Amino acid sequence: MTLSRLRPPFPARLYAAVALAALATGVVVAQIEGGDRGVAPVDSAGAYEVDGVAVDVSASTADAARYAGWRIAQRKAWTQLAQRLTGSGSTLADGALDGLVSGIVVQDEQIGPTRYIAKLGVLFDRARAGSILGVTTYSLRSPPMLVVPVQWSGGVGQVFEQRTAWQQAWARYRTGNSAIDYIRPSGTGPDSLLLTVGQVGRRGRAWWRTLINQYGASDVLIPTVRLYRQWPGGPVIGVFEARHGPDNDLLTSFTLRVGNADGLPQLLDTGVKRIDDAYQDALRSGLLHPDMALSPPPSATPDNATDDGGLDNLMDAPDETAAVTQVGIQYDTPTPGAVSATEALVRSITGVRSAVTASLALGGTSVMRVAFAGDPDLLKAQLEARGLQVFGSGTTLRIRRAPQLLPPDLSPDNSTVG
Repeated sequence: MTLSRLRPPFPARLYAAVALAALATGVVVAQIEGGDRGVAPVDSAGAYEVDGVAVDVSASTADAARYAGWRIAQRKAWTQLAQRLTGSGSTLADGALDGLVSGIVVQDEQIGPTRYIAKLGVLFDRARAGSILGVTTYSLRSPPMLVVPVQWSGGVGQVFEQRTAWQQAWARYRTGNSAIDYIRPSGTGPDSLLLTVGQVGRRGRAWWRTLINQYGASDVLIPTVRLYRQWPGGPVIGVFEARHGPDNDLLTSFTLRVGNADGLPQLLDTGVKRIDDAYQDALRSGLLHPDMALSPPPSATPDNATDDGGLDNLMDAPDETAAVTQVGIQYDTPTPGAVSATEALVRSITGVRSAVTASLALGGTSVMRVAFAGDPDLLKAQLEARGLQVFGSGTTLRIRRAPQLLPPDLSPDNSTVG
């Protein structure tokens, strides 16, 4: 499963502050280790998604019917996607579609001995599908935004103290097609201590700046839902609010209702989609911009600084006041250890403000988002200086560890021991 984002280790000062605050109540261990919390976000790689494809297929066996149903869903979904992006339908052979489809989402299915009835979602690789349809895959993206989903139910507000239905709804929402670059914490580890309802009510920029920097974000989004139950098992009313920034500014609000508690997941999924639309509208209208007070203060440049003009001096001491550029780096992750090792290597480069894995694919190629103060070409040069093979240019790079090749004139060792 591809995770939304990993984040660097928390500094000692954050752990010390959290420990001192919690020691007064004596619930440190219980709050970190206890409770039922933690939901890993689903894939956010940005695939084209076509939902609600209905299939009804009969075959000699249940497996054959299901396989045929998935094939039919691929064809229907491709036609719908082409109609949506280009205005005209398109068809492709099953072999070509197999190379374009990155996943099948089972929304509802009924399997019989010889029949398969289902409603499916189909995910298409954005780059490949876009090249075939002749459409650009570029999309407007916001700065990285930390998501703090707040749920109020029964007069109690929760974020990650326990696993909530609102957190689960945000975790399963596919954010790849959104213009908002969401950073969704999983709710494990120190998340329940750092991201709380009390923190949402604070206005101090210094602590907010420290928090969002640890998550690799530029600002914070606070989607809020208040759940009202008419009676146990009866209708549920949800009042949704799209809030933004350390001042908890309200962008929009709306109310949804379902007839019974079984419809709560659908209610919340609809609320997440509408809040995401509200955030995207705010981004396009210029309302969703990072608070300048959350940006780290620029470092002072000594007046007696001199420039020797050498490449080594340029690579070791880049301008700390340079604009921070977001660079995407693809790298191989055969094991979990490769993730931490590569992140540590990139963070060791002078000028790197943060390096966070935005899309994790163990056994494949992951994507790291790097905030670099300076020209991306300088980052590329420093990566090559550390023995890496670097492909691409600008803000999109691909790195590999250089293979250890033997000298071509090395003679074989045919001697024996003893």
